[in-house]
Amino acid sequence: MWACFLLLLPLVACVASPSRPPSRLCKRCCDHLEPPAAGSAHFQPPPASPAPYQPTTEVHTIINMTILKGDKGDRGDKGTPGKAGVEGTSGFRGPNGPKGSKGHSGAPGDACKTAHSSFSVGRRKALHSVDYYQPLVFDTVFVNRPGHFSMFKGKFFCSLPGVYYFNVNIHTWNFKETYLHLMHNTKEQVILYAQPSERSIMQSQSVMLDLAADDEVWVRLYKRERENAVYSDDVDVYITFNGYLVAPSSH
Repeated sequence: MWACFLLLLPLVACVASPSRPPSRLCKRCCDHLEPPAAGSAHFQPPPASPAPYQPTTEVHTIINMTILKGDKGDRGDKGTPGKAGVEGTSGFRGPNGPKGSKGHSGAPGDACKTAHSSFSVGRRKALHSVDYYQPLVFDTVFVNRPGHFSMFKGKFFCSLPGVYYFNVNIHTWNFKETYLHLMHNTKEQVILYAQPSERSIMQSQSVMLDLAADDEVWVRLYKRERENAVYSDDVDVYITFNGYLVAPSSH
């Protein structure tokens, strides 16, 4: 037993202590000797130091764009306009500028022309209707400017398009019917009517019409079962027909 203990003791003594780290420096056994002379067979020159760092030169290729520039292209289509921006606040009023020089006189203009058309006619003779429609003709002229009313046909012919005012006044005949129409071309517009009566009376009718060029306006006497008549005499004028232009057309 003691023999085994003596054999293990040298092994335990050779183990390094864990609390002391081993040395990392490696030395040769002959480092303490003098280095050999330069002419000696064992002399070895020290290794050459590495060459210093030389930066690499970079090469950049430059292309002259003016040589490669092509011809100018066609103008593109106009794009859609963008939305209007927010309206800004009004600025301050600027100072008045200097007074300009007096301008030259303009050329004289045309004389002012006012469209005008009017007529007023009357009848001094009584009239009885016949078996057909007939226009009421007149024998007395009060106004006819510029002559648009035809006394021969008893009709107004429109030469100035626009809005016109017309008025008809008649006197009825005792015990006879009175039946007339104010006509616009061939269409009845308003009626002037009075039933038979033992008393004669004055009747009136008015209307405004929008006329075109060459339109006709006239008074038509209508035939019915009973006798139709209007009264007048050579002394006084009982029957009148009037019209005038109120507003000419803008075109």
